[in-house]
Amino acid sequence: MDIFSVFTLLGGLAMFLYGMSIMGDGLEKSAGGKLRGILETAAKTPVRGFLLGAAVTAVIQSSSATTVMVVGFVNSGIMKLSQAVGIIMGANVGTTATAWILSLTGIQGDSFFIKMLKPSSFSPVLAAVGIVLYMFLKDNRKKDLGMIFLGFAILMFGMETMSGAVEPLKDIPEFQQLFVRFENPLLGVMVGAAVTAIIQSSSASVGILQALSSTGAISLGSAIPIILGQNIGTCATAMISSVGTNKNARRTALVHLYFNVIGTLAFFLLFYALNAVIHFSFVESQANAFSIALVHTAFNLVATCLMLPFNKVLERLAYMSIPEDDETEEFSMLDERLFEAPSVAIGRCHDVAAEMVNLSRASLERAISLLEDYDSAAAQKVEEGEERVDRYEDALGTYLVKLSGRNISHRDSMEITELLHNIGDFERISDHAMNIMETAREMHEKNAVFSEEAWQELHRMKQAVCTIVEMAVEAFENNDLKLAVQVEPLEDVVDDLKNSLRSRHIERLKENKCTIELGFMFSDLLTNYERISDHCSNIALSLLTSAADNLAVHAYLSEDRKLAPEYQSRYKQFHKQFGIDAKTVK
Repeated sequence: MDIFSVFTLLGGLAMFLYGMSIMGDGLEKSAGGKLRGILETAAKTPVRGFLLGAAVTAVIQSSSATTVMVVGFVNSGIMKLSQAVGIIMGANVGTTATAWILSLTGIQGDSFFIKMLKPSSFSPVLAAVGIVLYMFLKDNRKKDLGMIFLGFAILMFGMETMSGAVEPLKDIPEFQQLFVRFENPLLGVMVGAAVTAIIQSSSASVGILQALSSTGAISLGSAIPIILGQNIGTCATAMISSVGTNKNARRTALVHLYFNVIGTLAFFLLFYALNAVIHFSFVESQANAFSIALVHTAFNLVATCLMLPFNKVLERLAYMSIPEDDETEEFSMLDERLFEAPSVAIGRCHDVAAEMVNLSRASLERAISLLEDYDSAAAQKVEEGEERVDRYEDALGTYLVKLSGRNISHRDSMEITELLHNIGDFERISDHAMNIMETAREMHEKNAVFSEEAWQELHRMKQAVCTIVEMAVEAFENNDLKLAVQVEPLEDVVDDLKNSLRSRHIERLKENKCTIELGFMFSDLLTNYERISDHCSNIALSLLTSAADNLAVHAYLSEDRKLAPEYQSRYKQFHKQFGIDAKTVK
């Protein structure tokens, strides 16, 4: 084996890892929304968690990715530590699917059906289909499917390349002697753990071992301890990922480590104790891709069967290692580890945005109440609320911008854009709440009082604005498009109301029924109310634009909607309810 064979081996490994990466990305994009729903409902029992972890890992082809996501879920509060334990165990079993796929390279036979089962036969077909779907079709779902096919084909081509590169090693005595040394089980465990920790993927590490087995120089006795070590090495990714997280997230990474270390130790002692008594004949047999996949699966199943009943013990060990305290970490739910599953990260952003929305709405309601009953403590809460809303906008905006730079689907990109627009509008509503509070404070300090007629007009304006804010908030929280289309007609009524009330107040000024100073305060309040309704309209239109693929919404957006009978009907209804001629109800 010369230097060029080493280059070929490294190239094969690079293609293997790249293929696994883009296949996982394609699978996540394709199943992103469903994955979000599945993981957000999280498993209620260890067995359900185990099945969930195995299924998700088999889909995305990476136990490390699943575990990193789980660390992120626990850190962000989506999942409890007790729920994460079963999922971590399932992830170890789910990752064995990759080894079984790779074992297909060893299939032998002359029939057409047997030959088509070999990856070297069907991978080129998948690559051809994948490139057509990815390059020539516009449907994003079909593009994602093409990405999956291309990733799988590249992965299998990388595996074949690695196998071809190491084939000359079978004739080198030193290479054979190297694996004789690995028959020292402890050395094999350490090598397997080190290699896997370096390349950050147990699937890739097992793939390399399967490729090396094609030389015929590796016995099962040498392979078994390496496979055991690979399961410990894969913990490195989760441990690194947990740095900087909250205590429960770090405990989750420790559960992963404890499970693999204790499982490896238990299997190690059980297997070698039995081998000392029974002397398993297969230990001396030549390892191949199939037998390595079988051992890999058997180990993870045995370890899970041994440890699943003791899931609470693992949880207690994690709590003993990292004791509880009263830590509070603001915005810990916005965990960048969730970037591994963009749809889940976006779902979490919606949850955080909902908290921001409620803060903004509460500030507005409190500020409006100060106009009639000023209280310095309540005014202070408005200021504090506005500062918190600003922090929410900064945290969410930064997180969403970083997320938008990832390889995400068109649907996810649209959701991010919508959220960025909406959090900006809700933050501005909070700013206008501050302006209203400052006007209330000025009135209190100057002992200024509006006339009864002005109070009635402001009350009508307040009712209209509170209604439009409630509509916008509910439409945002529930993605209610039917409610969103009602916001703009009411916003036009608020505009009409502002103009009408301002004109009436000018008349009162002319008749000396109101002072110039009160006139400025009245005008400021009308302007802030009207701007709030503008932001509510922006929120509703953002929701509708994001859902423009809905035929009914598309028709609404594309036509001159203000002339449409449905729009006119709503406008007249709101004008009757809140217009200048409406009966004021206190």
